[in-house]
Amino acid sequence: MLKTRVLIMGAAGRDFHNFNVFYRDNDQYDVVAFTATQIPDIEGRTYPAELSGSLYPEGIPIYAESELDRLIRKHNVDEVVFSYSDVSHETVMHKASQTLAAGADFKLLGPNHSMLKSSKPIVSVCAVRTGSGKSQTTRAVSDALRGLGYTVVVVRHPMPYGDLAEQAVQRFGSYEDLDKNKVTIEEREEYEPHLDRGTVVYAGVDYEKILRAAEQEADIVLWDGGNNDFPFFRPDLSIVVVDPLRPGHEFRYHPGETNLRMADVIVINKIDSAPPEGLVEVRQSIRQYNPAATVVEAASPIFVDDPAAIRGKKVLVVEDGPTLTHGEMSYGAGVVAAQRFGAAGLVDPRPYAVKSIIETFEKYPATGTLLPAMGYGESQQDDLEETIRNTPADMVLIATPIDLTRVIRIDKPHQRVRYELQEIGQPTLASLLKSKFGAKER
Repeated sequence: MLKTRVLIMGAAGRDFHNFNVFYRDNDQYDVVAFTATQIPDIEGRTYPAELSGSLYPEGIPIYAESELDRLIRKHNVDEVVFSYSDVSHETVMHKASQTLAAGADFKLLGPNHSMLKSSKPIVSVCAVRTGSGKSQTTRAVSDALRGLGYTVVVVRHPMPYGDLAEQAVQRFGSYEDLDKNKVTIEEREEYEPHLDRGTVVYAGVDYEKILRAAEQEADIVLWDGGNNDFPFFRPDLSIVVVDPLRPGHEFRYHPGETNLRMADVIVINKIDSAPPEGLVEVRQSIRQYNPAATVVEAASPIFVDDPAAIRGKKVLVVEDGPTLTHGEMSYGAGVVAAQRFGAAGLVDPRPYAVKSIIETFEKYPATGTLLPAMGYGESQQDDLEETIRNTPADMVLIATPIDLTRVIRIDKPHQRVRYELQEIGQPTLASLLKSKFGAKER
């Protein structure tokens, strides 16, 4: 029987997972290539033979998504499997139309073919868009579970931007582990806040092996989602964060709408800063798409060490990179802090940007007078450091989830902008988790 020839479209995350759990050892299919997008410099690699299984002794090549048409025709591809996240429904259908016009079928893998089952309870935290407040929600869930007496291990959605074979299973138990694994800024932003709490984090490429390793250490495994993707593990409790600053996005982006529809608990974040009409629209979406979900309302208040020092200063705001780029937010916590604490104004970094940071602004022109904390590799981290050094600001406000000075040198006065989830009223995440799992017997 002829094998179905498959090309997987991805961004170094779900694409590899879909391959591992469905295609790797499936002799009915021949995966001829991956394509890559969203993340700088992730194409031009090979999915290594060590991870590809016996059917692919030479590994599988990874190309830029711009080569999709050529690859479909060259390899006589039967199916293109769309496997990345945080894109509009319209964008997904444009990719489908491009695929169909080139002669192939277009496919999405759902939870039944991609979610792994665990021997331990799984709590997942996902979102409808990047930048909704998923990270601080995950931290709040972790704190609540620990408060109930459980040992929690976090498994983070993949960000394997280096040597894929070496990154197959990564365990982070200390800051030294971050340095040893040469993680990017984007990875640090997700791992470091958990390490601050003494929580072990797993990530990597092969999530079957990652899950089995995490199960050995955990009473409960906490899935920390990436972008707006749905979980790789089948959750016993699914928590999804929606963003009333971007009302309507909860049902216009893939696969965020999937998360919205599958959620057991929906957290409406940013109710302190969202306009009333945004809150009304998001609540209406919940009623329409998932009326059975339990709703938790929350804010993400900001904190700085010295608010008075910001007053009257011209500030450069450094915000979380993915939130500003494919998350399409035009501002974040840093801008809110600058306004709230009386900064004289924001300094535009674009005239002072260098190399890859210039390319980021060109690709995402709506970013405006903010600096995305891009750092997908050492050279881009150097470009970020140089851009900050070039920008004539009195102070730098760092609104990333990590201490950026652990990664780059900042030669100006600077403050971190911190934010944690603050639930408003009842129910709370802690009460819902206690109702679901109870307290651990001592």
